[in-house]
Amino acid sequence: MTIVLIHGAATRADVWNPLVAALGDLDRVIVPQRDYSGDWGHELGALEPLCAGALVVGVSGGATLGLELALRGVPLRGAVLHEPAAGSYAPALLDHVAAAWRENGVDGFGSALYGPAWSRKLSPSASAVARDFAMFRRFEPYAPSTPLTHVLLTSGERSPESRHMSVQALSRLTGARTTLVPGASHAVHLEAGAALASLVRSEHSRSPTPALRS
Repeated sequence: MTIVLIHGAATRADVWNPLVAALGDLDRVIVPQRDYSGDWGHELGALEPLCAGALVVGVSGGATLGLELALRGVPLRGAVLHEPAAGSYAPALLDHVAAAWRENGVDGFGSALYGPAWSRKLSPSASAVARDFAMFRRFEPYAPSTPLTHVLLTSGERSPESRHMSVQALSRLTGARTTLVPGASHAVHLEAGAALASLVRSEHSRSPTPALRS
């Protein structure tokens, strides 16, 4: 089974290098470098052929893209999605990130979103971050025609209550399963890589039939 790792805003594909190493014995791991186009159609169009039939793993904006793929009926084998955006179901979720972006640009954005595990060396240009942030703030989830039981939504043990509430709201809306990642906040791939790898391995073993597009 192919595993696809989708990165979020203010990071590049190489943010996944430690997880790739941890999953090295599992089939084929693909780590696409997104274009930061700011356009949902472009981003999803590039990811869909890679993700169809695959186990998709995403954090933050990468989780948001994975969730949108699942909502659109792309036949994912499964998904592990950590703290995606929640649109109007958590309207203030990214307010502190927006404030930090206005005040301190990319450095403020990355630190507010991911915490101390993030560093500027992980980030693309300021214009790329701006396009991503605008796109992810436009995300609005909706109820799928079939519950997303093949999707696992995760939140970090150390994340603020607003993150836990947003994940639970998304679970109620979509039918996705949820779990808590010990030792992690939003930057689970940087803070708790072993725990994330364990979850991916568990979902890989679970291997349900792909959810077909309705």
